[in-house]
Amino acid sequence: MMYHQYRPGYLEVISGCMFAGKTEELIRRIKVLEFAKKKILVFKPAIDNRYSNTKVVSHSGSSVESIVVSCAKDILDYVNDDVDVIAIDEVQFFDRDVIGVCDKLARAGKRVMAAGLDTDFRAEPFGVMPELITTAEFVTKLTAVCTVCGAPATRTQRLVNQKPASYLDPIILVGAQESYEARCRHCHTVIDKPEF
Repeated sequence: MMYHQYRPGYLEVISGCMFAGKTEELIRRIKVLEFAKKKILVFKPAIDNRYSNTKVVSHSGSSVESIVVSCAKDILDYVNDDVDVIAIDEVQFFDRDVIGVCDKLARAGKRVMAAGLDTDFRAEPFGVMPELITTAEFVTKLTAVCTVCGAPATRTQRLVNQKPASYLDPIILVGAQESYEARCRHCHTVIDKPEF
């Protein structure tokens, strides 16, 4: 990925389905920037406590320390002029204010990196992600491998008692391999999903 810019400050979004490596990619970028001596703040939503209460952790076990916040505006309380980069994991769980927070930080000359699910288990746009993707300067869409057929997976299959979830189930259910699988378009199933 090449960054040709004339002024500092931009938003980059890392998106994709579960198990595509979004958090792993975010951590990789953080580590590269740490090596370059950049001052970085990492944030995660309070709702995400799957692997750690205080760290951003990938499914493969890579991790970085983070600041846990309940709402997007809280991020601004931690950022000062010395901070070069703001990294936000599981951005889809934040309220709509995260759109304005990312914009404000980018306009202030910060590099803002946000990683999150682009679609929910229904294969529909997830929360703030569509607007973040369309306002970002750079977007990276990652794929996983379909657990059924091995094709590139772009969907997140929710499982309830080893069966596909219903369209009527709540959107947010924090989980990992016990509740979700990566699936391709053809193997993804949602019970009771309307045709159009």
